[in-house]
Amino acid sequence: MPSTASAADHIRDLGAYVSASPSSFHAAHEGARRLEEAGFTGLDELQPWDGGAGKFYVVRDGALIAWVTPQGAGPTTGFNILGAHTDSPSFKLKPRPTTGKFGWLQAGVEVYGGPLLNSWLDRELQLAGRLVLLDGTEHLTATGPLLRFPQLAIHLDRAVNDGLALDKQQHMNPVFGLGDPADADLLALLAERTAGAPVDPARIGGYDIVVADTQPPAVFGARDEFFASGRLDNLSATHAGLTALIAHAAGAAPDGGPIAVLAAFDHEEIGSGSRSGASGPVLEDILVRISDGLGATAGQRRQALAASFCVSADAGHAVHPNYAERHDPANRPVLNGGPLLKINANQRYATDAPGAALWARLCTEAGIPYQEFVSNNVMPCGSTIGPLTATRLGIRTVDVGVPLLSMHSARELCGVEDPHRLAKVTEAFFRTAS
Repeated sequence: MPSTASAADHIRDLGAYVSASPSSFHAAHEGARRLEEAGFTGLDELQPWDGGAGKFYVVRDGALIAWVTPQGAGPTTGFNILGAHTDSPSFKLKPRPTTGKFGWLQAGVEVYGGPLLNSWLDRELQLAGRLVLLDGTEHLTATGPLLRFPQLAIHLDRAVNDGLALDKQQHMNPVFGLGDPADADLLALLAERTAGAPVDPARIGGYDIVVADTQPPAVFGARDEFFASGRLDNLSATHAGLTALIAHAAGAAPDGGPIAVLAAFDHEEIGSGSRSGASGPVLEDILVRISDGLGATAGQRRQALAASFCVSADAGHAVHPNYAERHDPANRPVLNGGPLLKINANQRYATDAPGAALWARLCTEAGIPYQEFVSNNVMPCGSTIGPLTATRLGIRTVDVGVPLLSMHSARELCGVEDPHRLAKVTEAFFRTAS
């Protein structure tokens, strides 16, 4: 648990979580498995729920919402929410995905989010996600090493080191075998490699399948201070929230304290506009049902939301030693300097002064250093779920995260200490009345 585990223990467990989560659906499933092991109860949205104290979770597609309701919680008890997301920039399998020419078998994919295209070249990749059969049943699938985006040799492009230009349609078609596409079926291969028993490919009615790196996460550096892995944006925060919530549930939660919530949304990398994204209703649906179980009226529910706080945890940028001019000259976060407090004047991040003060207090009380991040004025600022959650629900929100290099690469880089620190301060947040 974060309160006792070392940073090394935490980073090993983060690596295990990332490896088990090649897609958002796997990330939600693995999170649910860990919660079950910790004594949480899974709830079905189609069924009525009993109210009252306890520890629970709901999986909706690739989103995971989990919470701990303490003894003494009432209709106006606030929610302390750690928001994160389960998806990462990648490629998604198209309809009629088995393609190819000149004796090659290729997969038809479209770009998902904003990946660094060149970082996906010359890697052993897999397909992973969910298959939905005609009867509506869902099956997770992951192929293991299967695909590769092969780069053109320098002998055939002598100017490649002067600037690599990749056409998303022409050049980003991975190979997965040799032969005639008419004699191959990529969906049949996915059907063979589902969790549990294979399924009949003729029964596949739909699928959500992405490409994922298969290289194992690794600790490295002169003093083992670096951690490289795929999908750190944003499984680093999802894992921190998950481990913090499990540790919180294992401790003695204060009677009358806040309801601790992990909200790990899907589809953040493409704008969050879905039934399982932060712009959708999933979090509000769950909070309403929790407050209904506590006997809240509509007015009391509004009181509870006014007493609530959301820490939106997503990856942020560490200063790049080779591109320092791209960063703000006075705010240059470093790896292992602590998690980030993310600030933007135009509310691309939802941090305001009260949120910054709460974050400073939490970090101080947990003995955790933190760093401030703000963009260079000539660089466009990204955004995350923080402003969306604040807008949808009116909950005060602060944006934070683990500093990375190579964000949106197939293989990102963070410091070994920072994910552990984020988990520790999150555990403190779950116990703190805001």
